[in-house]
Amino acid sequence: MKNHLLGTSSGSSPVPAMASPAPWKSAAWLQEELESGGGSALLLLDCRPHELFESSHIERAINLAIPGLMLRRLKKGNLPIRSIIPSHEDKERFARRCKADTVLLYDEAGAAPEWGAPHENGNGTHGGSPASGASVLGLLLQKLRDDGCKAFYLKGGFNKFQTEYSEHCETSLDTSSPTNSPPASVLGLGGLRISSDCSDGESDREPSSATESDGSPIPNNQPAFPVQILPYLYLGCAKDSSNLDVLGKYGIKYILNVTPNLPNMFEHDGEFKYKQIPISDHWSQNLSQFFPEAIAFIDEARSKKCGILVHCLAGISRSVTVTVAYLMQKLNLSLNDAYDFVKRKKSNISPNFNFMGQLLDFERTLGLNSPCDNRSPAEQLYFTTPTNHNLFQLNPLEST
Repeated sequence: MKNHLLGTSSGSSPVPAMASPAPWKSAAWLQEELESGGGSALLLLDCRPHELFESSHIERAINLAIPGLMLRRLKKGNLPIRSIIPSHEDKERFARRCKADTVLLYDEAGAAPEWGAPHENGNGTHGGSPASGASVLGLLLQKLRDDGCKAFYLKGGFNKFQTEYSEHCETSLDTSSPTNSPPASVLGLGGLRISSDCSDGESDREPSSATESDGSPIPNNQPAFPVQILPYLYLGCAKDSSNLDVLGKYGIKYILNVTPNLPNMFEHDGEFKYKQIPISDHWSQNLSQFFPEAIAFIDEARSKKCGILVHCLAGISRSVTVTVAYLMQKLNLSLNDAYDFVKRKKSNISPNFNFMGQLLDFERTLGLNSPCDNRSPAEQLYFTTPTNHNLFQLNPLEST
């Protein structure tokens, strides 16, 4: 392969021991690989928003999309790249080939990701490190190379490659797909930037359950009482569900227990109505299959003018996931906005990354790019989210 097609003076382009430009490959190199049959040993990762990928992408590419609120986990190294691949088939393809094949990442414009000073890896070797504030594309590139992958980014990105080699791009016939701007709900990886502040909430874990690498002890700064998300909807922990004084104070008569083994304390007293969702806080669990019945149960409480408590063990992961799903469906909120809505009420929330992926899929199922409502302006109530300050309508039923 000609050296001028590569990002370094040699064909292998190892991560340099000293700070230098990030390793890249050119559009001409990619075109030659695809036409020569070498593309069979090439893993292409499209780091643009899902809607742009659906509209047009380089042939054989796998789409990566990530909710903006998960960026801090990516920076901390607690987010496996496989978990942000939407398709199960593509997840398996990535797992099989990421170590053996050349991995090429691309975004829309292909600007060089910031590549900072070298750092010492856990195995005692040194590698280039994305600078503080580096693009997500740079962080992904570094993570892949730290994991032993032969990873590069495509210089010039999708725009350049499509302009020069459109015959190797697959384009959707659905012209209604957005192609100009990413949706608010899902952020493309390429152009995003992350601050150096990567603090994150702790995860909700049962002592006996299996945990992911980002599991942390239950925090001791939880609110003393359940948090009111909507006038009838309360988010809390196991302790709240067993406190009659708390339940009485907030008019709670419905309790949604999102655990497999915590008891429904007052189930036989006839005063409370329970629903139990038997899900552990573990990456293998499919919580989204219970979204419809959980949402219906919350709505039943509202129709009876009763308060409802949604709880798990710590009130941080599982119960938050159900609450966010409810807000997305009932208030037409994007994932980011529903998450923000809950987080400003309860700051220590932290659903595990698999549940976040299920919420991302749920958002796509609902077709939510932005909140919408057809009521007349006189009937509309509004609130804003702290991230983007957009105005959203609030159903009058939610305000009373």
